[in-house]
Amino acid sequence: MPSRRTQIEMTEEEVRAFLDEQMVMQCATIGPRGVPHMVPLWYVRYQTPHPAQAAEPPASGLELRGWTYAKSQKAKNLERDPRATLGIEEGVEYQELRGVMFECDVVVERDTEAVAGYGMDLVDRYAGGAPEAKEAFRRQAPKRVGLRFVPTRTVSWDHRKLGGTY
Repeated sequence: MPSRRTQIEMTEEEVRAFLDEQMVMQCATIGPRGVPHMVPLWYVRYQTPHPAQAAEPPASGLELRGWTYAKSQKAKNLERDPRATLGIEEGVEYQELRGVMFECDVVVERDTEAVAGYGMDLVDRYAGGAPEAKEAFRRQAPKRVGLRFVPTRTVSWDHRKLGGTY
């Protein structure tokens, strides 16, 4: 008999579709006292080129990208320890819960033009590419850093696959 864990796992395609549906992830980094620091963050799902074409791609080619103020606590935490755990979930009742957790290596991008590109991707996703939003985000780029989350481990669940049974 298959394990419950196996029954509720999402396929890579289901994970990608789920990420595209959701809008906010929880980002946990390690704070200066060694305690997790968890905050919400907007993100864009990014698919790297096929592993044979990329220098150091994640196994699935999946990355999440976001940005934050360079002086933020999460940026300081990631400069000290470039790892994060991300959580994205939805549902209230047990039979409708679904989500994904990524343990990630994080690349902090500081080049202003590259950071502006992260911002433009966020505007495209969250503001429909509005020109005024792009200009506002471009002005913010010098004060921000880009965050590239490269999953090293993925755990997913979709309790809807259990068909209402426990």
